[in-house]
Amino acid sequence: MSAATTYYQTNLTTDIIYLKGVGPQRGGALKRYGIENVGQLLHHFPRRYLDRTNIKYIREVKIGEEAVIIGKVASFGMQQARRRRFFQMTLNDPTGYLTCVWFNSISWIVDKFQEGDSIAVFGKIEFRKGFQITHPEFDILEEGEDPVNTGKILAQYPSTAALKAVGLEGRGFRKIINVALELVVEEIEDYFTPEFRDEEKLLSLHEALEQVHQPNDKPSLKNAIYRLKYDEHFFLQLLMALKRQAKEENSGRVFSQRGKYEKDIFKSLDFTLTDAQINVLKEIRSDLARRSPMNRLIQGDVGSGKTIVAVLAAAIVISHGSQVAVMAPTEILAEQHYSSFLQFCKPANIKIALLIGNQKKAEKDKVYSQLESGEIQLVVGTHALIQEGVTFKDLGMIIVDEQHRFGVEQRKALIDKGYSPEVLALTATPIPRTLAFTIHGDMHISIIDELPKNRLPIITKVVKPARMDQVYDFMKKEMDAGHQCFVIYPIIEESEKMDWKASDTGFKKLSEKVFADYKVGYIHGKMKKKTRDEQMAAMANNEIQCLVATTVVEVGIDIANATVMVIENADRFGLTQLHQLRGRIGRGSSQSYCVLVKNSKTPEAEHRLKVMESTSNGFKISDEDLKLRGPGEFFGTRQHGYIKSKIANFVEDGPIIRQTRKRAFQMVEYDPKLQLDKHQNIRKQFKENYRHMLEFVNIS
Repeated sequence: MSAATTYYQTNLTTDIIYLKGVGPQRGGALKRYGIENVGQLLHHFPRRYLDRTNIKYIREVKIGEEAVIIGKVASFGMQQARRRRFFQMTLNDPTGYLTCVWFNSISWIVDKFQEGDSIAVFGKIEFRKGFQITHPEFDILEEGEDPVNTGKILAQYPSTAALKAVGLEGRGFRKIINVALELVVEEIEDYFTPEFRDEEKLLSLHEALEQVHQPNDKPSLKNAIYRLKYDEHFFLQLLMALKRQAKEENSGRVFSQRGKYEKDIFKSLDFTLTDAQINVLKEIRSDLARRSPMNRLIQGDVGSGKTIVAVLAAAIVISHGSQVAVMAPTEILAEQHYSSFLQFCKPANIKIALLIGNQKKAEKDKVYSQLESGEIQLVVGTHALIQEGVTFKDLGMIIVDEQHRFGVEQRKALIDKGYSPEVLALTATPIPRTLAFTIHGDMHISIIDELPKNRLPIITKVVKPARMDQVYDFMKKEMDAGHQCFVIYPIIEESEKMDWKASDTGFKKLSEKVFADYKVGYIHGKMKKKTRDEQMAAMANNEIQCLVATTVVEVGIDIANATVMVIENADRFGLTQLHQLRGRIGRGSSQSYCVLVKNSKTPEAEHRLKVMESTSNGFKISDEDLKLRGPGEFFGTRQHGYIKSKIANFVEDGPIIRQTRKRAFQMVEYDPKLQLDKHQNIRKQFKENYRHMLEFVNIS
């Protein structure tokens, strides 16, 4: 079939090679990028727009405003300041000159420009020996592009070096997308009915695709973006609704009585549960009393007491003769949970075991045998729990800690080892509400937003390295008063390429010089388990006054006597990680202090540390972290296979997420299998979007 023939038969599934203006060379580059056909090309959305109403001449700009400026590259190159090197590019337009500068990690930009290039830059105007923008966004314009004179809103597309090499950026993309729109726009079938679109005030799909690529004006562009964002969020929320509905359709068991085990543990507690813990326990007991299996997430800030709630929930299930499995993402965390569960369950004589990859074969075989016979009532482990050799006599509940660090398949593998077991997930990572709807939208969510009554708020201060002698003197006073301290470093060994202070060097300095008269311990993730356990036990028994560590102490360590945490190079950590680390102190009745040592002067680093100083509210911190890093990096994990947005923004789209969630859940409640005629196109599109998830929903 020739390209000329297919030109007149182009449709959404046409191979991209056969679209007019593409051909084999461009088509190959597009396929490597992930665009296989014409439909996928139309969903390659602009990353931003050049709007002539926002474009200014250099002489018109004002300090502090954000502006788009178009000019030609006059000069560029590396420059040397007193303390560091930076890259500088100067552009000019008919009215003057503007300097653009980039600091830090600048290797990517040194070969971007040539003198005479037409360029559009966007950023905040500063004045340093002339107008300047630091770290501007920019687009190199192709010959003949002139947004000022065309009067159009010009789409600017994401591209790669391979695509740019075949002329696909800016105008190149606009040309082939315009061809595609002309040929197939009438074939774009909307999965939403006209009635649905009217209710939700949505453009038709073909209008939205036209306007997002070729906007007539700002209102049309805004409506197009809203429609396309709505689509992404709606189908994701539909997945959540269908997953929840499928789980609730399953027939589970009823665990209606609290039982002796839970009562014995509850009576033995030497502290009072908070109102928040009691409320979450009531929600869990209500779930356990229903026929459909529980599927609940407990979100609780560090130190809020999620573990005892999980222990009491597990005790109810065990009282009915069933087993409980607790799965943690790392061996260190599994060991810490094992210790906590062992301590809490001791008064009830519940038989508990640990199962991790690092155990000897004989130990594992013994656990396997006792799980199969039912002798072990509760097992704590890692991924080792989902191995083929693990068989339960009667697995009634699984508890998954930090479940976002496990893949969907891994969680399912553990669930499949029981008969519709109850599922309880825990997370100490505060998750913004909009992201919780996305990550855990198929679960019922409980929040423990109250710390134990004897806890004082942790005082947090940001200091420069020059003040460390004062910090060390303060730590000595705390240790002299019988308290303990942590000092956290980002990495283990020094590296010529990194200016981070290494924990090896830090431990040597602190133990031999600064705190020579005190007992200093050391722990890191690469340490042998036996040595690490010894150090942890010594810290727990107050035999170590100061523990030097890497982020291995981020979760699970509970030292009530620790009152000071110093985090070196704090600007190198994400906000959520800093919050988790800070949560290792302040667990007793004494006032605690967190000292964040900053080395970087970048605005982002300054902002992060100011947030940590100003609040201890994990949810406020997580909101800021999400804004700074985006959902892709929020958890430091790649397990979220279905959170891949083309145009959706999980930071900004809260109102859209709430609305699409409402409509999706209403639809599934009304039509659980999407069998009604008016839902057939939605059903078809859902199956296309989530082919890899269909085994988790009841849609054939």
